[in-house]
Amino acid sequence: MNMELRKNSAIALLIPTSMGIRLTPMEGQPVHSSRNFFMQATSAESNVGSVASYLGLPVRVLTSFVKDSPIARIIKDNLASRHMTFEGPEVPQGGPWGYRHQINMADSGYGSRGPRVWNDRAGEVGRTLNVKDFDLDRIFTGEGVQIVHMSGLIGALSPETGEFCLELARAAKKNGTRVSFDLNYRASFWKGREKELREIFTEIAGAADILVGNEEDFQLCLGIEGPEAGGKLLGAKIDGFKGMMEKVKKAFPSASVFATTLREVVNVNHHLWGAVMSAGNKWYIVEPRDIRVLDRIGGGDGFVGGLLYAILKNWEPGKWLQFGWASGAFTATMLTDYCQPADEDQVWSVWRGNVRVKR
Repeated sequence: MNMELRKNSAIALLIPTSMGIRLTPMEGQPVHSSRNFFMQATSAESNVGSVASYLGLPVRVLTSFVKDSPIARIIKDNLASRHMTFEGPEVPQGGPWGYRHQINMADSGYGSRGPRVWNDRAGEVGRTLNVKDFDLDRIFTGEGVQIVHMSGLIGALSPETGEFCLELARAAKKNGTRVSFDLNYRASFWKGREKELREIFTEIAGAADILVGNEEDFQLCLGIEGPEAGGKLLGAKIDGFKGMMEKVKKAFPSASVFATTLREVVNVNHHLWGAVMSAGNKWYIVEPRDIRVLDRIGGGDGFVGGLLYAILKNWEPGKWLQFGWASGAFTATMLTDYCQPADEDQVWSVWRGNVRVKR
């Protein structure tokens, strides 16, 4: 199957996002009892782009920054270190009670103690993202883009970001650019905005070529009836997901790739990790396999990043799912919540289960 990507594009992957920082206690400790933290620049969408950027493809981030903020400088330096280009407005802070970048406090958990995440997004500058701040004609027509990837997190962040994502999807379809949409339902984002966001998500999904999400995502974002979330991974669960995907295909015929991850948690540091994908008229399944987990946060983003990288490389569809699965498993071994592969072979070694020393 060929995704018919736009050729001669300067940008392989274009990603709208709201950047922030993540604070993680050292050595798997809870936030409330910690004094030392590992700080990193982060966002779900930029996490997706890291697989492609570390493996040499041109990735562009569209975001907004707080003018003269040291945190903004950390974010810019981090994106550059990930080999990503970026653009976006410099928004004046407006005083100590004005705009800032989001803060994510994440206890990774350990063993029998599950992870806990606390989001502090008051005054988040990314909520101001506006299509007027970007020259879409230059980006899509002049430079050219192969795939736009967006998630439900940025789409639901504010009315402005929802409209921004809609305009990106419309510009992409107009210019022959593929659209990837990870639904990423968050109840706290949707509260009181269900009708508004259902309309936005339905239009973006209607423009999408690649749709990613679990049972809950498709049902709550798009109203597609499906199986209950959770339960065992194999058998009825996979069959239920397949049945739901058939309904999604009928509702959104422009999409040709549908995918989700499968996860069963034995304990915080030991998961069973699998994936399911429909591409064209064929199903591809990676049955859940044992993986060891240093930090689970970002594993799903790593999966999507690996999937999109494989599509961009024009590999055959079976390898799309395998590389996505391996990229997600790779990310779970990292302190950062994004994948940092040295080369393709390092990711394929995860798929093959090869943990021998490479000299």
